[in-house]
Amino acid sequence: MNDIDKQTFGKSLIASFLHAVFYLLVIFSSIWLCLALWIHQPFGRWFTYAAIIFWITLSLSLTGIYITQAIFKRKTDVIIYLVCFTFALIWFFSMPPRNDRDWNPEVAKILDYQQQGQQITIENVRNFTWHTEDQYDIHWETRHYDLSKLQSMDLILSYWAGDKIAHTLVSFMFSDGQVLSFSIEIRKEKHESFSSIGGFFRQYELAIVPADEKDIIFTRSNIRNERVYIYPVKMPKIDMQELFLSYLQQGKNLQTEPRWYNTIFSNCTTIIFDMVNHIEPVPVDIRMLLSGLLPSYLYDHNQLSHQYSLAQWQQMAFINPKVKDFNHNKDQSSQNFSRLIRSGLPQSSP
Repeated sequence: MNDIDKQTFGKSLIASFLHAVFYLLVIFSSIWLCLALWIHQPFGRWFTYAAIIFWITLSLSLTGIYITQAIFKRKTDVIIYLVCFTFALIWFFSMPPRNDRDWNPEVAKILDYQQQGQQITIENVRNFTWHTEDQYDIHWETRHYDLSKLQSMDLILSYWAGDKIAHTLVSFMFSDGQVLSFSIEIRKEKHESFSSIGGFFRQYELAIVPADEKDIIFTRSNIRNERVYIYPVKMPKIDMQELFLSYLQQGKNLQTEPRWYNTIFSNCTTIIFDMVNHIEPVPVDIRMLLSGLLPSYLYDHNQLSHQYSLAQWQQMAFINPKVKDFNHNKDQSSQNFSRLIRSGLPQSSP
């Protein structure tokens, strides 16, 4: 191959690479934009559908898929694509999270707290009584905690989508018998239901809910029939105290600085790891995203005692059989519920 042939081949290779990058950019950006439009419908229902159809047609024309001719001219189509997509990015990333929507009652309030030394008062602690998933008695409470009496911490995993995805909660136990659980959730409006896809596209604000275990765990194990596990995590007391305060501060910040929930980057698990990482750096692992695999992560990093195998831990940690008939118990107190879910675990009950 002579020098001219090599030069021509090199230019052709570069051009093919740039075309491939452009086609991939058009395909993936179009999928992203169509989903964003579908979820938010900024132009109303029918005009949004029309915009989606136009965008799909434009994308197919640019990539030569099914439509081999330009809608206007090739150069004009590219300019329209770049201009419209730029405005779409501006529209999407300028959407502000808000606190003034018509919220679902279970996430209607934002926590507040005051601290005087070791004494902490938390307002808007949720303590609902659940009858069905849609029927419950609403109770928001003000509770008082002595931070010096914080003695242990548990990680709770509620499996709702196979074995690799779980909702993550953290419970803090105090030596005076009090237990408080924190759940990082989507802040649904009354007309909304959960959508993993919607969580990628700023459909939901973020909520940090402090709650009684007989509320936040019972609704998962007994009402929704999710598989729920509880793991006592080894952590120094001072680190537990910092994590507890971090939950409170982040929750209170949402009063003035609402945040978007994101299915990958700002969810019930990644935010916990962010808070822990500010206290003490933790190893990065794919299991931080696949929250259902967190027991093996904790076990591998010695946060669960190796006196038991991981299989034994999973058997001991399974909550559902322990509270299956809780509604028929004579003692239906929060204290008894917290005691029952920890029965059989190698730690003292609250």
